[in-house]
Amino acid sequence: MKITGTRTELVELPADEPLAGAAENPNGKRPIVTVSVETDQGIAGLGVAYFGGALSRTLRHAIDELGALCIGEDPVRVEAVQQKLKNAAGGSAGPGGIYHLALSALDIALWDIRAKSVNLPLWKLLSGARDRVPTYASGALMRGLPLDRVVKAAATLKEKGWREMKTQLALPGETTPAIEVERMVKIREAIGPDIKLMCDINQRWRPEQAMDIGRRVEDAGVGLFWLEDVTTADDFAGLARISDALSTPVAGGEYVWGIVPFRHMLEARSVDIPMIDLVRVGGITQWLKVAGMAEAFNLPVVSHLIPEVHVHLIGAVPNGLTVEYMPWLVPLFKEVPVQQNGELAMPAKPGLGLEFDLKTIDRYRA
Repeated sequence: MKITGTRTELVELPADEPLAGAAENPNGKRPIVTVSVETDQGIAGLGVAYFGGALSRTLRHAIDELGALCIGEDPVRVEAVQQKLKNAAGGSAGPGGIYHLALSALDIALWDIRAKSVNLPLWKLLSGARDRVPTYASGALMRGLPLDRVVKAAATLKEKGWREMKTQLALPGETTPAIEVERMVKIREAIGPDIKLMCDINQRWRPEQAMDIGRRVEDAGVGLFWLEDVTTADDFAGLARISDALSTPVAGGEYVWGIVPFRHMLEARSVDIPMIDLVRVGGITQWLKVAGMAEAFNLPVVSHLIPEVHVHLIGAVPNGLTVEYMPWLVPLFKEVPVQQNGELAMPAKPGLGLEFDLKTIDRYRA
């Protein structure tokens, strides 16, 4: 089997929030680049990339250029294709940035082809560890929402059967530790004691703030499942201080690029739960390597965004903990895994089990 070509599209999806109807910016747009890798045996694989922002067209062009280099290659030999693309970039284009995002999109598509070629869902090809995985609602309890609205959204998620959900602290405007703690207490009161509640800081606190407010939240009896990205992602020593100071598990890793920073993070004992971003780490190939490293350190791993693909990866590895369900890409596909009693059933169709919805692409093409 040989790669015969690639096709890309740039779409701008609505920045809605379908889980609880609590969008911060309902008129906003999310630029997404899609790619389809085609072969001489009629098997096509799909991939996606994002975070392009104002450079989304540049990202699409990068995928086109790297995709052209894939023509004639065997898509099943994923590592060989990755190495060819790395060599073509001259060793100076990554890890990180547009090149890395483009590489990831193509890598996802190659794994889709590889699984389809043997008529297996990807998670089974990867020696799947289970047929259902926990999932948590993400994106509905954002820091920009007023307190009453975020409390209502949390209650809505519980009513819809979510057993895990994530909110945010490091609130905008004038805030204090007391205001931050009050928000967490009110959310916990709305959902009860049994729901797993996570909290994302998005790197907005200094280590001393994280330790101070983290302890206050613990003392208030909120019972967080984890605190996420509490300080600058590459401050491995600072993260380790926070992890040691708090009884609440600390998650992190979505902001780092490639696999090497995860080695430094794990060696420094910076986090209790590595979070792996599929497009920043380098696609499925590199995602699996980080999961393996974490397993060697006796740590679970969690995903960041793209639940439609991550359901396969979290379900495949023995230390997969839970899937972040941020439904940003749902309109792109004809069918996606859906939450049932707080879990996702593993897809049964070959490959990723996904198919682009061409009507959506036509509607939102940029």
